[in-house]
Amino acid sequence: MTQQTINYEGIEQRTVAEFTEKAYLDYAMYVILDRALPHISDGLKPVQRRIIYAMSELGLKASAKHKKSARTVGDVLGKFHPHGDSACYEAMVLMAQDFSFRYPLVDGQGNWGSVDDPKSFAAMRYTEAKLSKFSQLLLEETGQGTVDWAPNFDGSLEEPTVLPARVPHVFLNGTSGIAVGMATDIPPHNLREVVNACVALLDNPNLTVQELIEFVPAPDYPNSAKVITPKADLQRLYETGNGSVRQRAAYFVEDGVNVVIDALPFQVSGAKVLEQIAAQMRAKKLPMVVDLRDESDHENPIRLVVELRSKRIDVETAMLHLFATTDLERSYRVNLNVIGLNGRPQVKNLKTMLAEWLVYRLETVRRRLQYRLDKVLERLHILDGLLIAFLNIDEVIAIIRAEDKPKPVLMERFGLTDVQAESILELKLRHLAKLEEMRIRAEQAELEAERQKLEKILNSPARLKTLVKTELLADAEAYGDERRSPLIEGRAAQAMSEQDLLPSETVTVVLSENGWIRAAKGHDVDGLALPYKSGDAFCDQALGHSREMAVFLDSTGRSYSLPAHTLPSARSHGEPLTGRLSPGNGVSFKQVVLGNPQDKVIIASSAGYGFVTQLENCYSKNKAGKGLITLPEGANILKPCLVAPNDWVMVVTSEPRMLVFAAEELPELAKGKGNKLIQMAQEFEVTAVFAFAPGSKLDLIAGNYVKTFGPTAIEEALASRAKRGISLPRTLKMVSKISLSE
Repeated sequence: MTQQTINYEGIEQRTVAEFTEKAYLDYAMYVILDRALPHISDGLKPVQRRIIYAMSELGLKASAKHKKSARTVGDVLGKFHPHGDSACYEAMVLMAQDFSFRYPLVDGQGNWGSVDDPKSFAAMRYTEAKLSKFSQLLLEETGQGTVDWAPNFDGSLEEPTVLPARVPHVFLNGTSGIAVGMATDIPPHNLREVVNACVALLDNPNLTVQELIEFVPAPDYPNSAKVITPKADLQRLYETGNGSVRQRAAYFVEDGVNVVIDALPFQVSGAKVLEQIAAQMRAKKLPMVVDLRDESDHENPIRLVVELRSKRIDVETAMLHLFATTDLERSYRVNLNVIGLNGRPQVKNLKTMLAEWLVYRLETVRRRLQYRLDKVLERLHILDGLLIAFLNIDEVIAIIRAEDKPKPVLMERFGLTDVQAESILELKLRHLAKLEEMRIRAEQAELEAERQKLEKILNSPARLKTLVKTELLADAEAYGDERRSPLIEGRAAQAMSEQDLLPSETVTVVLSENGWIRAAKGHDVDGLALPYKSGDAFCDQALGHSREMAVFLDSTGRSYSLPAHTLPSARSHGEPLTGRLSPGNGVSFKQVVLGNPQDKVIIASSAGYGFVTQLENCYSKNKAGKGLITLPEGANILKPCLVAPNDWVMVVTSEPRMLVFAAEELPELAKGKGNKLIQMAQEFEVTAVFAFAPGSKLDLIAGNYVKTFGPTAIEEALASRAKRGISLPRTLKMVSKISLSE
């Protein structure tokens, strides 16, 4: 409990802790309720509301002439908002920017900023402003008894606590703000969509959020960029009041190579986007882009041209990369946090927001009708008195001429009220004409009909709802427009890998016996014909593409990998693999393989064991590589070969014997020893393994000797895995390679 004492001078005493706590809480509540969060009734923060009201008081309506912004800001600060002029002017600028507000409330003249730099607006002494036509939806009913009024900061004037919005403005222009311990982020929406949802909710208050989303499918930003948030995420957003919306730039292709971006996400600068793309080009990370141009002008406010290298480049893939790496795609936080009708901030879902605003609107219309009814009854009362005076005009004139104080005499003589007698005494002589009685009776009839109509509506909730519905639809028709931000479901943006960004070129990777590596362009390179350092010689070569990973296998059965495009040129002797990789002492590199990650290869040892694996299982990010095949003592790793579904496998031993079996008999493993390939004595070894399509002709190469086997000869060796196979001529005792015959 707070401890406080009052000394003999009447001064309250508190501890510093108590005072600080109360002061901070008071400040927090002030920021939340009177600065940062919008009110659900009109969707405005206090500074915005005061600017709009002050402009209407200055007569700056849509039909008036523009006046200096400094005059408006001065009026706002002097009468309603004693804060900084720059903050007040910035709030006013924001309401005038058609790229910031979906439905601008201020009509500006002069430099009010640009999409590239929203804060590049001129000083308030240079710009001029008036209210936009749309702002009338917030102000039109202000003087009709619809809202409560409160004294301004010095008590000399009164200002409306909220504005009587005719449409749910809280959803239309959106807002963002940071208070103490809470924030708000409401995206803009389409007027007609929101009004249709309100009308549907008036007809059926039991509609669910899911049903309301059919009317309000997504936010509608003041640009033509695409909303790509999945429908399920949007539904979750509107059900909880929290989430995010993703927007992507719109583009089209000209002349096959020019990608023209004609709409940017909300509050994204075109200059910044070009700068981001140019930075990637300088870093050699966009080889598919050769030029950038900003062709924006008065007719095309957004026109950024990205020129691609050729028509063969996949435009969609290139743009998805740019979406992922630049501001061409942006995500916006959504937090539907507003001050409700109970005066408390709360995060609300779509239905709660609309239903609560409709409660406010129904009450506003009721107050407007009641205010008008009171005026009608008051006027009818006066007309009754005037009619009495006209029916007894001579006597009334005689009393006024004869009496010093005619008012009480008139009241007593004709049974008039004070108001009626006062209105008779204020009559001008010109209103004593004969036709005046007819005018009074006509006005009485007209007002009586209006009275009956007003009372019918006020006494019937159904009629009141119908009136609100009619007015909403009329306002939506008059001030609304079509959706600007198309709602689509697009592929997720994905940055391309370093390999994907490279041009795909054919390469031949050559490995020497001492572990030196190099890569030559093309597939017509013969590694045996290349020069080598003294004491070094050709070991192995592999054909592939520059975007692929080169896999190296060492004498212990470990695998390593390096991007092919990073390997040194074959114009030199290359460089030792030990400079990039870390094999153990005495370990040498034996084989090199290139291919797609999903390609399947046969990994086998000279001991006669092997298995099938995907090439990506051979990749390793570690310099020390990874264990791939378990080699029995004294065994070597054989040249891996690509294998396809329904292939056959040929195994040749040093006995020499040959076995052919179906590739599907080999297990598919990530690593291991594998299964036995062929039955052979311990003193022999497997010298080559090769996979091929049935019906192929194969060349068995032993040194300089080549023996060709046709389909018939190959079928003679066809059996099950792990059989002995058939004998071969002694000339094929040391087969080192098997290849397809040309």
